[in-house]
Amino acid sequence: MNTSAGTSQKIEDYAMIGDLHTAALVSTTGSIDWMCLPRFDSPACFAALLDSPDAGRWLLAPESGGTCTRRQYRDRTLILETEWETDEGHVRVIDFMPPRDEVADIVRVVEGIRGTVKMRGELVLRFDYGHVVPWVRRDRHGVHAIAGPDSVYLKTTAPTKGEDFTTVSEFTVNAGDHVPFVLTWAPSHERRPRSVDADNALEDTTSFWRDWCKRSTVRGPYRKAIQRSLITLKALTYAPTGGIVAAATTSLPEQIGGPRNWDYRYCWLRDATLTLQAFLAAGYTEEAAAWRDWLLRAVAGDPADLQIMYSIHGERRLPESELGWLSGYRSSSPVRIGNAAAEQFQLDVWGEVLDCLSLTRSSLLGHGDEAWDIQLALIGHLEKTWDQPDNGLWEMRGPKRHFVHSKVMAWVAVDRMVKGVREAGLPGPVEQWEKLRDKIHDDVMANGFDAERNTFVQSYGGKELDASLLMIPKVGFLPHDDPRVIGTIDAIQRELTADGFVLRYRPEASDDGLPGNEGVFLACSFWMVDALLGAGRQEEATEFFERLLSLRNDVGLLSEEWDPRNSWQLGNTPQAFSHFCLVISALQLQHGKAHRSDAPIGGAPSSGPVTEPASVSDPAPGTGATPD
Repeated sequence: MNTSAGTSQKIEDYAMIGDLHTAALVSTTGSIDWMCLPRFDSPACFAALLDSPDAGRWLLAPESGGTCTRRQYRDRTLILETEWETDEGHVRVIDFMPPRDEVADIVRVVEGIRGTVKMRGELVLRFDYGHVVPWVRRDRHGVHAIAGPDSVYLKTTAPTKGEDFTTVSEFTVNAGDHVPFVLTWAPSHERRPRSVDADNALEDTTSFWRDWCKRSTVRGPYRKAIQRSLITLKALTYAPTGGIVAAATTSLPEQIGGPRNWDYRYCWLRDATLTLQAFLAAGYTEEAAAWRDWLLRAVAGDPADLQIMYSIHGERRLPESELGWLSGYRSSSPVRIGNAAAEQFQLDVWGEVLDCLSLTRSSLLGHGDEAWDIQLALIGHLEKTWDQPDNGLWEMRGPKRHFVHSKVMAWVAVDRMVKGVREAGLPGPVEQWEKLRDKIHDDVMANGFDAERNTFVQSYGGKELDASLLMIPKVGFLPHDDPRVIGTIDAIQRELTADGFVLRYRPEASDDGLPGNEGVFLACSFWMVDALLGAGRQEEATEFFERLLSLRNDVGLLSEEWDPRNSWQLGNTPQAFSHFCLVISALQLQHGKAHRSDAPIGGAPSSGPVTEPASVSDPAPGTGATPD
């Protein structure tokens, strides 16, 4: 495979389309550079994102090439419209994936708007992350590619030819012309699937997304930003199980040229409460219930085997390996699939799960607490392990230690069990739990707080800060206006920021087991927004939030991190954690109140969905950086 620097595209140059089983990333040059089939965590058939076009891509753009003039998502949908204005004319490419039925379809439609434009398509199919070149033949239906378990069919009215293991299409588009391309994946052992009509699929996909958006109860000044993030989160949901992947990609670096490249195509328990809080506050109870059901299935079993992440089906084994034939995004190697962090001991996940189920109990209508037996098993195990060192929220690959956030989340786990007994009348040794809750609280205050600096610290006996300390008031460990919380906010602003944005921690001082550094972690900056709001500093919180909105790309997407020095996105994209936190911060700002993690965000109307006026759309190209 090509060992050059790989793609020249920035991470923010990509938009996502998807079918609720998988997703594809489309660049501003009209190239689909990443897609895994048939599901999010399957091997990629387009992997140019992590190497070069030889690793697989699907280009469809003017023959003259170049970056598009403008692009946007069609109003209240995941349908991408990309336009080029050339000296010869004006052309549009519409990209989308119809919600999945039996097989996967990617539809690309070229529309002539003005003049005459010469177009070029290049379909480079490379299965198994760029490793396998398929056998390709033509028949009366179009192009058929096959390799191992994968079979792909291309149907189009445009001419096609083979050229250097690439299916090339060269054609001219005049004003009013309409040229469809439909790429369909199916298991290779099955018959050729039914043919999709591009126009009917476009109409059906538009209706699907707009009907879904009508269920939203969100109002207020940030409605469009919230809705775009919710659409993104829905697109990261694996419909058959309700699991939500952390991102659609693997190995996009946290530092260009560095080794901090991880596979995020799995479901993290750390997202559990944020997921529920965001979906419930926006009126999406079905999605919240599906996530809660996925969670219960995933964690069922021996509580000692609880993991920090699972596959979209709830599978536990996620062995990590490296793909040496891929050079990595901008030569950031290694490229990894699987994630060894699944085997780490992270104490906070017990708190995340029990916090999530507590929120479910208080706000998810129609769901009782049939999961109480699972919760009893989880807390029984935690009682024996809460005082052990762990790898922490950030999955550090250095030595285990007593992370303050981990201990706080152990307190959360016990607190939510107490709440289940005291407020919901569920059975359990509540006095015993109350004593344990107090013991953990006292332990954190004695070992995790630096009285001289008036701030909590990353781990017992240390001096370093950590952005996860901003969650202390969010989970209810201390009130938002407690002087020790205020001191921690001020210390993080003073010592743990870059260009005002919040770092997770400082790698050079935290011994996380890896060389190099990383960008600012976007979710942490949204946590700062929430902490400032809770501390009564609403104007400061609002200004910071709107600055964070300016980091979205032109179609409203955020990756995991931001590089303040070079002003570009870093890490896997689009990142569910970033978008969940955006939704929660926006809703809390609109309500003027910071909410605890186990409480629904109030104020969302319950009488019915809000129908968004037809005139309201997502930010126009070039305006994604402005508050909605």
